[in-house]
Amino acid sequence: MSNLYLIDQPIASGALALAAADSDAIVVLVQDGVYADLSSLTKSGRTVYAIERDIERRGLKSRIARSVKPIGFEALVDLIVDHKVINFA
Repeated sequence: MSNLYLIDQPIASGALALAAADSDAIVVLVQDGVYADLSSLTKSGRTVYAIERDIERRGLKSRIARSVKPIGFEALVDLIVDHKVINFA
């Protein structure tokens, strides 16, 4: 079972480093986590999602990394049900 990392600021950098070291990690950026520097994950090939509503509310829709997949709350619930959650939010 993959680990699902829910990541928000201000501890995003440490949480992202842990996720980068986890070969099965799935990351969801929530709230201010959408501002996080994803450089530690871009090379690792981890799946990264972000809550679409959080992206839009912060005016980042055109600036979010292409590798980040926007998702809604329904998809987030599905991920939470299907994976072990490690919460940094």
